[in-house]
Amino acid sequence: MTAPDAPGASLRQHRPFALYWIARVSSTVALQMQAVAVSWQMYDLTRNPLDLGLVGLVQFLPAALLVLVAGHVADRYDRRMIVRTCNLVCGLATATLAIGTAFGVMTREALLAVVFVIGACRAFEQTTLTTLLPGIVTVALLPRATAAAASATQLAIICGPAVGGLLYAVNPVLVYALCCTLYICAGMLIGMVTAVRAAASREPVTMAVLFAGFSYIRRAPIILGAISLDLLAVFLGGVFALLPVFARDVFDTGPWGLGLLRASPGFGALIAAIVLTHWQPRQRVGKIIFGAVAVYGAAVVVFALSKSFVLSMAALAALGMADMVSVVIRMTLIQLHTPDETRGRISAVNSLFVTASNQLGEFRAGLMASWLGAIPAVLIGGIGALLVVLIGRKAFSDLYRVDTLELPPRR
Repeated sequence: MTAPDAPGASLRQHRPFALYWIARVSSTVALQMQAVAVSWQMYDLTRNPLDLGLVGLVQFLPAALLVLVAGHVADRYDRRMIVRTCNLVCGLATATLAIGTAFGVMTREALLAVVFVIGACRAFEQTTLTTLLPGIVTVALLPRATAAAASATQLAIICGPAVGGLLYAVNPVLVYALCCTLYICAGMLIGMVTAVRAAASREPVTMAVLFAGFSYIRRAPIILGAISLDLLAVFLGGVFALLPVFARDVFDTGPWGLGLLRASPGFGALIAAIVLTHWQPRQRVGKIIFGAVAVYGAAVVVFALSKSFVLSMAALAALGMADMVSVVIRMTLIQLHTPDETRGRISAVNSLFVTASNQLGEFRAGLMASWLGAIPAVLIGGIGALLVVLIGRKAFSDLYRVDTLELPPRR
């Protein structure tokens, strides 16, 4: 145990975690800026909400195809090198977007192709970033570190869309150029992180090894319940794919309006993350996560029915706060209940579920909006998320009965 890891130590004194935190902010800001630019550019090209859904589907496909490989790679090789490589490739991909946009040659198909490449990199990066954290801080600091790491993501979700929307209004090439720079900086920073516990697995590559994450989760009802609850709620209640439609057609704003809408959930989530960094739930953890998902669904319903831009931003902020509470509890439970030798593969399965809930949720929203319209698509999704809470209370009863965030006794 290093000095910064001693009991009572502050995360501010922990240099490896500080580098990790800044790198995570940089890469996520780039991702969020890129998401605003790509979605607005796609809707400008086609004016079809189904194409917005396809952006989500194309990001999900590489995650589904590579989940087993990503988890095994994270357990077998240097996790810092993996993240660094992923950020470099993402930087090159956004440079391609910048060049293609500057010369006016970006098409619907070209946008989807670049998004596919970035989605493949994210499949490895998300899995590996999560497995790095327990190797940077001790178990005593893990709940606070998880909340602080999540706050990095939410800070980026606030800044990224807002900056991306404003820069896109000036020149879309500026957005992609800045994304490229941020990805490269994130890769350099993560290479400077010192991990106490590095991946050392050298098991033969067999089907049993590759599927170890799925096998473990299937036998762990608390982890399975936490992942499944999030998957179903976000899949049904996802609204992000349709925000360009609301910004342009419902509220009659430009890309700056899209940026503010996309930033609102991050603002709410950042507030929740800051609170959770200094205070963590000590009792009735299971009930809290179900309550958070219920607030998430209610916020989606309010957003669907709102005719006010300000109220819609407030609803999205409440959505973000609820989602952050759920994320911190879920990620802490997963880390505490996961053995380090399979952490990468279990993290890969979790990343697949998260990606499925977000990206397939975007496709669900885009497809339904092409049939029924954007507002009914979001409203039905919010009601569906509330039904998930009611059904999940019985289906995931082990999760509902969890009382504290503590390291389980070793068997």
